[in-house]
Amino acid sequence: MSEIRKIRNPFIEEKGDNYNCFGCSPQNSIGFKLHFYEENNVVFTKWNPVKNFEGYTNVVHGGIQATLMDEIASWYIYSMLDTAGVTNRLDVNYHKPLYISGGEVTIRACLEEQTRRLARIKTEIVNSAGVICSSAIVEYFLFPPNVAKAKYMYPGKEAFWE
Repeated sequence: MSEIRKIRNPFIEEKGDNYNCFGCSPQNSIGFKLHFYEENNVVFTKWNPVKNFEGYTNVVHGGIQATLMDEIASWYIYSMLDTAGVTNRLDVNYHKPLYISGGEVTIRACLEEQTRRLARIKTEIVNSAGVICSSAIVEYFLFPPNVAKAKYMYPGKEAFWE
C-alpha cells in the first residue's frame, strides 16, 4: 500500500515577504497557491480552475496549463532530485479542453530520464473525470547542488520533507 507524503514548502519561511512565486507562494494574490504531494515517486498537486485563467469561454488558457506543468516539474526537481534548475525546454501537447467548470484537476510529474546536467520530467493535467487534458515533457537544466544552494537559495532536499 502506498503512502501519500506532503511536500513542505521551505521557501515560505526562508524568503519571507520576498516570496512571490506565481505557482506556489501563498502570498501571491493572483497566483495558483499550490501545495504538493508525493506518492510512488510521482509528485502531484490539486487545483481548482477559476475564470481568471480562461482562454476560450470556460476553457483554461493553454499558457496557464503550460505554467502549471512547468511548476510541478520544478517541484519534482526540488523534492526528488535534490537540486534546483531552470527550464531548458517545454514540449506541450493539448489533448482535450480543460474546462473551468469541470472542478478540481490533478497535475502530476514523474522522472522520465536524467543525466548529470539534464532531467526530463513527464507531466500531465488530468480533469476530475480522469481524462488527460494536456501533457508535457519538461526538460530542466540541473544546477550542481553546491551552486543551487549558494546562488539560488536551494535549501536541500531534506527541507521539503516533514
